[in-house]
Amino acid sequence: MASLSCSADQLAQLLGPNTTNATAAAAYLCGQISTISDKFTDTAYAVDTTYLLFSAYLVFSMQLGFAMLCAGSVRAKNTMNIMLTNVLDAATGGLFYYLFGFAFAFGSPSNGFIGRHFFGLKEIPSSSFDYSNFLYQWAFAIAAAGITSGSIAERTQFVAYLIYSSFLTGFVYPVVSHWIWSPDGWASAFNTENLLFGTGVIDFAGSGVVHLVGGVAGLWGALIEGPRIGRFDHSGRSVALRGHSASLVVLGTFLLWFGWYGFNPGSFNKILSPYDSGNYYGQWSAVGRTAVTTTLAGCTAALTTLFGKRILSGHWNVTDVCNGLLGGFAAITGGCSVVEPWAAIICGFVAAVVLISCNKLAEKVKYDDPLEAAQLHGGCGAWGIIFTALFAREKYVNEVYSNKPGRPYGLFMGGGGKLLGAHVIQILVIVGWVSATMGPLFYVLHKLKLLRISAEDEMAGMDMTRHGGFAYIYHDDDDSQKHGIQLRKVEPRSTTPTPI
Repeated sequence: MASLSCSADQLAQLLGPNTTNATAAAAYLCGQISTISDKFTDTAYAVDTTYLLFSAYLVFSMQLGFAMLCAGSVRAKNTMNIMLTNVLDAATGGLFYYLFGFAFAFGSPSNGFIGRHFFGLKEIPSSSFDYSNFLYQWAFAIAAAGITSGSIAERTQFVAYLIYSSFLTGFVYPVVSHWIWSPDGWASAFNTENLLFGTGVIDFAGSGVVHLVGGVAGLWGALIEGPRIGRFDHSGRSVALRGHSASLVVLGTFLLWFGWYGFNPGSFNKILSPYDSGNYYGQWSAVGRTAVTTTLAGCTAALTTLFGKRILSGHWNVTDVCNGLLGGFAAITGGCSVVEPWAAIICGFVAAVVLISCNKLAEKVKYDDPLEAAQLHGGCGAWGIIFTALFAREKYVNEVYSNKPGRPYGLFMGGGGKLLGAHVIQILVIVGWVSATMGPLFYVLHKLKLLRISAEDEMAGMDMTRHGGFAYIYHDDDDSQKHGIQLRKVEPRSTTPTPI
């Protein structure tokens, strides 16, 4: 917001011939104007910080959505285990992102590969970042860890969760976010100097930074562990190991939907930014448009999945629809701020097709992912990166990324192929980086026998063998021993009238 300015000397000339009184009056008036200007500036900071904090709270609420979605998607005997891993993703991620992650991601000045300042939030707040920025970015980091935990559910040792979650949130994910979101990053659209292909990567809220990173990490974990016992029969045919609660899946999906309104619109970081001062149209309009494109992509993907799975399987499956909805959200996340609402419908439709196709491929290669996380976040996230390069509109690109007017935009919108080239490179380097870091980590854990639980523990369920009991208690053991209520089969009564 532009600040008000006042010069006592200039104002004194306009107040009359009495120089002494005029100077005093001018000084007084300028002092009052300066006070008002400071109040406007303070208010702008407060409004933008409140908006960012509220967005952070929304993104953090997605952890509850992940927990419910994961719990409903696994068998009842592993419910406590998967919910505990979601809690520890947030807790472990909080400490390691505080110590290292935020510095690696946004520590400035730095080189194009990794940040070098703000370890342990030293020198925060600054002119660039406040504590609210850390909180918001931490919520993103633990979302990436939550994606990975779903891929390796129902068969992973607890210590492996702690190790990979710490490494992912403290190092692997922050480096990628530095590349794409830091002004110093080599591929960042916010870079003021050496923009990749003159445009940089437009990944507004993280189709690649969050979803592709989490999906590829989960892919390697699940590949190295192998499928769950019973997921494929002796002839190699797929056997459905269905989750125990569709209700929890739906609850988790709606919570994630709600949180996505902090994930995508919140990525503006501020809302009180006019594009043309005094006009009804400003960044608040872009925030609203981003929420609309997010909604339309998810809704379209849900309906496309509904009818697509009906054609393929003959059933109206609520779990598949929920996954399709989330796939649409993952895809639109990268370009949500720079595309038209009608383009978001195309994004959601293709995302559903990508998800269904990835699931079919996973069955053929005997890949087991209880949450379809690698297919959903990896496959749909990659499509979202390509989609942005095809449909980004020139006007919106110049508004959102105003540091370089006239930059390339979507190929199908007349902007040429430079943005598409940058985005193809983004996909390749993210897949390569995550594979080169998380793949060896999972392999070493596997060789050290720290990755997968024993077959006996897997068959019995980790809730009983690793966590002291099942999540669901259907009776009180002591009372059942005392009273011992025995159920008996009740035969149907005859419907033949008794003769009188």
